[in-house]
Amino acid sequence: MAEALRKIDRLDVAPRFTAADAIRLNTRFHGATTHEVLEAVLRERVLGNVALVSSFGAESATLLHLVASVDPSVPVLFLDTGRHFPETLAYRDQLAAHLGLTDLRNLQPDPDVVAQRDASELRWSFDPDGCCEIRKVVPLANALAGFDATITGRKAFQANTRNALPRFELDISDPAGRMKFNPLADWTKDELDGYFAKHNLPQHPLVEQGYLSIGCAPCTSIVKPGEDPRAGRWRGWDKTECGIHTPVTDNDPNQPVF
Repeated sequence: MAEALRKIDRLDVAPRFTAADAIRLNTRFHGATTHEVLEAVLRERVLGNVALVSSFGAESATLLHLVASVDPSVPVLFLDTGRHFPETLAYRDQLAAHLGLTDLRNLQPDPDVVAQRDASELRWSFDPDGCCEIRKVVPLANALAGFDATITGRKAFQANTRNALPRFELDISDPAGRMKFNPLADWTKDELDGYFAKHNLPQHPLVEQGYLSIGCAPCTSIVKPGEDPRAGRWRGWDKTECGIHTPVTDNDPNQPVF
């Protein structure tokens, strides 16, 4: 009972944020280095309890290395959708060991929900938003219940939809006011490549094949020369995000899946 009360107390007093707080934080850390901001977030706890959400994709090693250099015990949340490339799962394990991550959490969708709404495992082909909702959005929302902020690996250069990405932003999907922290928001592709080389970080094995943004296998394709790095995600659909960064609503939650 005492343990339960302590947990309730922590959640009750956990800091929550407003859009004004995001503006204040962006102003406070304007001109600061990425490492300086990470020190404040992870050691001074200016955002309270934080978790890093990682896809273990093409560029993930940079942020994971930066965070691990400050605190390797930060919870790292990986959405194990059941549809990843085998190479991604192997890369996840390789990076976690290489960087000494001590709290890697693999989040999986509810098997009963998958059986009910995606028994054929083909929902991605006719309702990718619904598939992401089942396999990513809901599992992550459940896992983040006790966290005040998330650290993401998004960068402004990745796509036109991200070109105004700030370091700090309010998570509009969370009515309680969770904050999102994007440490690499202003990094360029050259800076990422330079960081990989400087720290001898292992590359995702699919990058050399032309996969520049890597998600679930059915919805990821090779990026053509001149395209945005995320052009290979959900190719042929009017869709640029899985829904964990922007709200996604299933077209018909009651639709039977054949």
